[in-house]
Amino acid sequence: MQLVVARIGRAHGIKGEVTVEVRTDEPELRLAPGAVLATDPAAAGPLTIAAGRVHSGRLLLRFEGVRDRTGAEALRNTVLIAEVDPEELPEDEDEFYDHQLIDLDVVTEDGTEVGRITEISHLPSQDLFIVERPDGTEVMIPFVEEIVAEIDLAEQRAVITPPPGLIDDRAEIASARDAEAAEGAGDGTDAPEERA
Repeated sequence: MQLVVARIGRAHGIKGEVTVEVRTDEPELRLAPGAVLATDPAAAGPLTIAAGRVHSGRLLLRFEGVRDRTGAEALRNTVLIAEVDPEELPEDEDEFYDHQLIDLDVVTEDGTEVGRITEISHLPSQDLFIVERPDGTEVMIPFVEEIVAEIDLAEQRAVITPPPGLIDDRAEIASARDAEAAEGAGDGTDAPEERA
């Protein structure tokens, strides 16, 4: 099975190094020197990592056969893909590969069907499940502990506890002004006057 592990950014310096946007939780394993990675577009690879280092918080890689800035710049926006055993699991039991989550049924804790995960969107702040509902519409569900209560791979389902308004139109709108108005209405005091 193939997993996207990084995307090559711009060239760094004049010796063939490139910045990479890491897309794996295990860069020390997937992007280590000696790793051979497939590419998209396929014509750019396969690429063998010759060296890697962190510079100013960014991972820099150098590939065998890429010795100058021109060669490095030609790789810009290339996606790096690692071959992974489909039975391999992440080290942490609370981590999952995208392929494990795609096609899981999504249900609420009371068993109400929400839909099926069709895509995982990786954003800087959190990951999102893109869920297709039975009627064909989509809903985005943040993959956070407060909402996703359980991932059951054996049963092929994700159990969620959505806040009001996430998967339906019953959002609870609360503000301090509404609370004050509700308190004032019940105690015989006049509501604040509107000014023209």
